Amino acid sequence: MASVTATVDFPAPPEKVWATMSDPNRYEEWLTIHQGWRGEIPEELSVGTKLTEIVSVMGMANKIEWTVEEYEPPSKVKISGTGMAGVQVSFTLSVTPTESGGSRAAIEAEFTGQMVVGAIGAAVEKQSKKELDASLEKLAGLVS
Repeated sequence: MASVTATVDFPAPPEKVWATMSDPNRYEEWLTIHQGWRGEIPEELSVGTKLTEIVSVMGMANKIEWTVEEYEPPSKVKISGTGMAGVQVSFTLSVTPTESGGSRAAIEAEFTGQMVVGAIGAAVEKQSKKELDASLEKLAGLVS
């Protein structure tokens, strides 16, 4: 299993960060692992929504069949799915207010399956952390 968390603080209010972060139509603007959607993208997510996305980690594209597991606007969305070779993936995107009036955005990612163990799991963790940190930097540029 590989597990990664990335966070960043923004001066922008949580509602503004949430509006960009939770909109799958805007993933291409900031989520570095996002390669594209297959099929229709809903205007708004809800529990049970299904999406198919092509993601790339470590230069390897993988088609993930996502299901929205939790949807709590304006603070949290969790999606989980299965990719090639039975890799199970979950992403939790969250936004919380900070004491300064800004917000903190976080992405938690978990990868499980026979392909994500040992040295490969460690490499996936390391590369995913870089990608999620870079993604949140891009998000900061969009909402600041």
